[in-house]
Amino acid sequence: MINPDIIKRNTQILYENLKRREIDYDVEKLIELDTKRRNIQVEIDKKRNELNRITEEIEILAREKKDISKYKEEARKIREEIKNLEEQKEQTEEQWKNLILFYPNIVHQSVPDREPKIVKVKGEPFSQDHHKPHWEFAEKIGIDFKAGAKISGSGFTVLSGQAAKLERALINLMIDQHVKRGYTEYFTPYLVREEIMIGTGQLPKFSDDMYSIEKDNLWLIPTAEVPLVNIFRDTIIPEEKLNISIVGYSACFRREAGAWGKETRGLIRQHQFNKVELVKISKPEDSYNELEKLVDDACHILDLLELNYRVILLPANDMGFSASKTYDIEIWMPGYKNYLEISSCSNCEDFQARRTLTRLRRKSGKVELVHTLNGSGVAVGRCLAGIIETHLQKDGSIKIPEALRDYMKADYIYLS
Repeated sequence: MINPDIIKRNTQILYENLKRREIDYDVEKLIELDTKRRNIQVEIDKKRNELNRITEEIEILAREKKDISKYKEEARKIREEIKNLEEQKEQTEEQWKNLILFYPNIVHQSVPDREPKIVKVKGEPFSQDHHKPHWEFAEKIGIDFKAGAKISGSGFTVLSGQAAKLERALINLMIDQHVKRGYTEYFTPYLVREEIMIGTGQLPKFSDDMYSIEKDNLWLIPTAEVPLVNIFRDTIIPEEKLNISIVGYSACFRREAGAWGKETRGLIRQHQFNKVELVKISKPEDSYNELEKLVDDACHILDLLELNYRVILLPANDMGFSASKTYDIEIWMPGYKNYLEISSCSNCEDFQARRTLTRLRRKSGKVELVHTLNGSGVAVGRCLAGIIETHLQKDGSIKIPEALRDYMKADYIYLS
C-alpha cells in the first residue's frame, strides 16, 4: 500500500504515477474519502476535548454539591455525537481502504517510460535445424501434456522418468546455489489466509487470477513470495539483523485469467508450476543495491546451466502492481526462436511492508518500515524447457550442463 500521507501532501504524485503506468484509477474518489476520514477524525477530537472539559466541570460542581443535571445531559449528547461520528469514520475508513488497496506502487524515478531497456546480454540468439520447440519431442523425455489434461484439465502437466528427475535436480541445484550465496532456506505452506495474500498485493486486485478454497477461506499461493514475505509480518526486526536473504521452493498456482490463449504451448504457461523464489528484507537505504544482487543471483543459475539470456529493465507501463522497479530476465529458446521470461526481480520498497507491518528498529530506537524485494531464482519448468531446447544435440540427445551432472548422475539424456 502506498504511503497515505502522499494523498494529503502531494496528489500530483498519484496522477503522474498513473500516467506513467498507463492505468485508470479514480484518484478523485480516493482524495474525497481521504479528506472525509481526516475531517471526521478532527470532529471526533473536538468533541472529545469538549467532553473532557464538561467532565471536569461536572467533577468541580459535584464537589461543590451544585446542580449538575444540565451538564450531564450535555455530556450525554456529546457522547452520542462521538458514537455517530465514529460509525461514520468506520464506514469511510472501510471504503477508503477498499479503494487504496487497488492503487499500485509508486514507480521509481530510474524506471523508463514505455520502452524497455536491455541492460545485459549473455550469449547471442541462435537456432540450427535440429533445434525444435520442446513440445515437439516432450513425450520422448517424459513430459506428458495429455496425461496432465486428463487428470486436471488444460494447463497441467505430468512429468515422468528423466523429465521428473531433471525437474527435481534443477530445484536442488537452485536451492543449494542460493544457500551458498548467503540465502537461508525455507519451506512454507501452499495454502494461505486472505490477509497473507493482501499483504503482498495479490488481493484484492488479482483475485480472478488466483485459486481459492472458499469453504476454508484459504488461497493457493501463486508464488512462494507470498508466504516468505509474510513470515515477517507484524514484526519489528533489529537493524543489526538486516539485510535478510531467504530462498524457498514451492509449487505455484495461477488461473492466468485473461492471459490464457497466448504462449500456451508446452511448459511456457501452466496453471501449476514449480519455482524457486528469492526474497530480501532490507533496510531502505540498501534496497536498490540488494536489487542488483538479486538479479545477479538469478543470473548465476542461468550461467551454471549454460543458457543464453538477457536482462531487461521494465518500463513503467509494464511493471507489476507491487513493484517500484523490476528487471526481467529472459532466456533464449532456440526451438521456440524467441526469448522467454524466466525471472522477474523487483524492489517493492515499503509497499508490502506497509500492508504486513514489517518494520525495523534502528540502533537509535526509531522504528520504520523495511523494504521488501523478490525474484524468481528461477522458474523451474521454463528452465527445464530452456535446457532441453538449448542443449539438444544433432543426434537427438540432450547434453546435461556440467553443474547438473552430479544431481542427474548422467552426462546426457537420450530420447526414448
